[in-house]
Amino acid sequence: MTKYMDVHYGMTGITAEQLKAAHNADLAIEKEERVHFERAWADPASGTVYCLSEAPSAEAVQRIHERTGHPASEIHPVPLTV
Repeated sequence: MTKYMDVHYGMTGITAEQLKAAHNADLAIEKEERVHFERAWADPASGTVYCLSEAPSAEAVQRIHERTGHPASEIHPVPLTV
């Protein structure tokens, strides 16, 4: 499994409650694609949201996000961490 960092744009003004709700929506169905969403971060001022996950593919990550109503603008593999 590979780690992925995905980026969402256009979520200006997102609140902590909205971020948690979006993350929980992903968690509720993540197993259907063998994805695990580890953490999410947001910058309400710029409207940028980042999600870190572990998944078999970027496509699996995107399918979960699409089904929960917030498709990712970008998905990047993260092959190296320290």
